[in-house]
Amino acid sequence: MLFAFSIAPGTSDSADGSVSAAVAEAVRVVRASGLPNETTSMFTTIEGEWDECMAVIKAACEAVAATSPRVSLVLKADMRDGFSGQLTHKVERVEEHLRDA
Repeated sequence: MLFAFSIAPGTSDSADGSVSAAVAEAVRVVRASGLPNETTSMFTTIEGEWDECMAVIKAACEAVAATSPRVSLVLKADMRDGFSGQLTHKVERVEEHLRDA
């Protein structure tokens, strides 16, 4: 299963409104989990089983909550039994189609 999510604090102490320090704490939790993961400018994606991924997402939300009384979570899941390695394989399949065009 793939879980793409974005966690952000509802408030920021930064003069420019940046939330990057709080987001970094969430990403730190994800990376420490040992699950395959990727962070882009808008989302972090992790791959694993439901319970292990949801525990990581919860912990990442808690890390952000330590910086702000309000936390926003956007979550998208791709649940496909019998498939693994999809964090990279899905992108590889798209790139293959682009090369063949």
